[in-house]
Amino acid sequence: MASSNIIETPRLLIRMDTAADYIRFVKEYDDATLKQYFGWDDALLAAAKEKVSGGLHTYRTSVMFAHFIEKASGTIIGDFAFHNWFPMHNRSEIGYAMRNDVFKNKGFMKEAIRPLIDYGFEQLNLNRMEAFIGPNNIASQKTVQSVGFKQEGVLKEHFNVNGKLQDSLVFALLKSEYKS
Repeated sequence: MASSNIIETPRLLIRMDTAADYIRFVKEYDDATLKQYFGWDDALLAAAKEKVSGGLHTYRTSVMFAHFIEKASGTIIGDFAFHNWFPMHNRSEIGYAMRNDVFKNKGFMKEAIRPLIDYGFEQLNLNRMEAFIGPNNIASQKTVQSVGFKQEGVLKEHFNVNGKLQDSLVFALLKSEYKS
């Protein structure tokens, strides 16, 4: 499988896959190849197949995925997405996560986020990026604030987490306010 772009940082290779890449990969490759390429277990593979069968694209939105590969081990340790990307409005929500707690608190996300924000503004022609973060997720709040995101408000009962509705803090970054 070839991916569209690789961003290199001191400890990571950040592999960018478009929604079209993702859909093509899931439809064309066998389960073992998909698990190796994306670093998925059985549950993640099943979820990906369900997403693709339902269609990743919604009306007027697109998705761009990034996978963090630790250079030292070759292991996929985290993910990032420009989702709810509205090309016609030059705006996207971002989402990210480390795949395992063992990779948290080691600076990987902080290392990856700046080149991904650069990519969004320069390659995807975004003018605005948004992040919706739980009020108790201090680490994620600090991550986005480290690259200039500012809190704009609170969305009440915005996410359902384990059957309980929770608020989201709204953070945003404008291209004109960002310093790469």
